[in-house]
Amino acid sequence: MPTVEPRWQRDLEQYLSYLRFERGYASRTLQTYRQQLSLFAASQGAQISDAEPTEFSWHNQTESSLQTYLANGRRRGLSGRSLALAVAALRGLYRYLQQQQQVSENPAQYLTVPKPKARLPKNLDIDTLQHLLSFDSSSDVLACRDKAMLELFYSSGLRLAELVGSNINDIDWHEKLIRVRGKGSKERQIPVGSVALKALQHWLTQRHLLLSEATPEADQQALFLSKQQQRISARQVRQRVNHWAKVQGLGQQLHPHMLRHSFASHVLQSSSDLRAVQDLLGHANLSTTQVYTHLDFQHLAAVYDNAHPRARKKP
Repeated sequence: MPTVEPRWQRDLEQYLSYLRFERGYASRTLQTYRQQLSLFAASQGAQISDAEPTEFSWHNQTESSLQTYLANGRRRGLSGRSLALAVAALRGLYRYLQQQQQVSENPAQYLTVPKPKARLPKNLDIDTLQHLLSFDSSSDVLACRDKAMLELFYSSGLRLAELVGSNINDIDWHEKLIRVRGKGSKERQIPVGSVALKALQHWLTQRHLLLSEATPEADQQALFLSKQQQRISARQVRQRVNHWAKVQGLGQQLHPHMLRHSFASHVLQSSSDLRAVQDLLGHANLSTTQVYTHLDFQHLAAVYDNAHPRARKKP
């Protein structure tokens, strides 16, 4: 006899489908929410099937039961970040259930956890970056591709997923822009520097060497291809970035995000234009940009207020 999916699990799947199709949440965010909510359900005795009936339901949880779950997490040594993710997932689920008129109150609405300490990503100084990007890419197709990827990361501050998802027709060669799809499937256009454009043009003359009839149709227009003759993966990009860090003797692990952070820091240092950096990075909130700049938020806001004529307070 086939097992029947329990009600709590159906509610969870419907919520995740809502986030995916109506809110445009990224698959990684959905995976995190699924994990956090499933962990909570399991902690309350929920079963994966109804072979063993259970009293668990999202509808009979209280603020007290949620607080107890968080307190147990603290005792187990869970980080502030993990607890904050749990709260965000629970709060969002109950907000959805309220919209569906399945619950009258949101028991997670007033949950609080210590604010996670922001982890500041490391950046490379200009001299180190210049050395990293100085390798010869004239005689090897992979080096040619990698030079274009690294130059684009540093020139435009792309996220890893944005670079992987880019297609050839996303580049506006006349306006020197690239269109990317960021978090929540939001599109934005970012300037591309002349050095990166030159590297991209060189790569596109060699790209056909990694293209074949075996290349999936969905990958035919992918900006960057792998040796497997398909769209390059995030894992492969990370490996290649770290490969060049070793070849160039940087003496440290290098992640694509460090190139994005270096881009943001160097642009801000030279321009002091906080809002421009926020737009270039695709941040929804100005406070997020603070993490990338290592600077005090109040100082950054003051830079904006003093520089923008319509931001100044009236006397």
